Amino acid sequence: MNQRQTLFGVELDPLTMDEAVRRCLEAVRDGHQLEIGVVNAAKLVNMRRDHRLARAVAGCDLVLADGQAVVWAGRILRAPLPERVAGIDLFLRLLAEAESAGLSVYFLGAKEEVLDQMLHRVADRFPGLKVAGSRNGYFEDSQQEAIAGAIAHSGAQMLFLGMTSPKKEIFTAAYGARTGARVVHGVGGSFDILAGVTRRAPESWQRWGAEWLYRALQEPRRLGRRYLTTNAAFVLMTARELIRLTPSTAPANRRH
Repeated sequence: MNQRQTLFGVELDPLTMDEAVRRCLEAVRDGHQLEIGVVNAAKLVNMRRDHRLARAVAGCDLVLADGQAVVWAGRILRAPLPERVAGIDLFLRLLAEAESAGLSVYFLGAKEEVLDQMLHRVADRFPGLKVAGSRNGYFEDSQQEAIAGAIAHSGAQMLFLGMTSPKKEIFTAAYGARTGARVVHGVGGSFDILAGVTRRAPESWQRWGAEWLYRALQEPRRLGRRYLTTNAAFVLMTARELIRLTPSTAPANRRH
């Protein structure tokens, strides 16, 4: 078992992609539930402001570094993480594993037309995948329990939540166990990417930690200011933590 690393007061699991996939398949095989949380720079900043989000992430069984900036910060702050485990990449790996192992999945999230388009593309890409059910992500808080019950009734072994933070984390914390799914993974905007509604950054941008910039360039009005603000806050958080961890080199006061 990999010992967790603590970064900005948040415990993260230092797993590679292969190790994360293996943990998910073990959960299905052994019949216990694994709730997955992923964090990037923006979410770590927002967790400082939103205590419900922070509690929901802390309650996850696995917390993974979704952003390259989180991996870099871990190196700087002596809390090393082996690699970035992007939520969408884990999502795709689990779909492939579910197809080959005959496991059933449920998709919850996105607008109805986006969900339909994604289901068509998933069917083309993973023709043997068992889809137990799906539902769009637009519902009132009062409907959450009934939705969790419907997922449980479907018998899905893996549940993927294509919803924004903190909605997906709060749903998972409150009703993840009620769904009966063995793996519960919040995948954010991945449904939009699989549906072809938004484009993912090329691998070179991802390696340089500039995926946020690629997204901001696609939706500058909606995302530009938000990303600049949260990224600046994350750099400041990292700098403050580094100062806190760095022992003072000032000479001790001498008595005269």
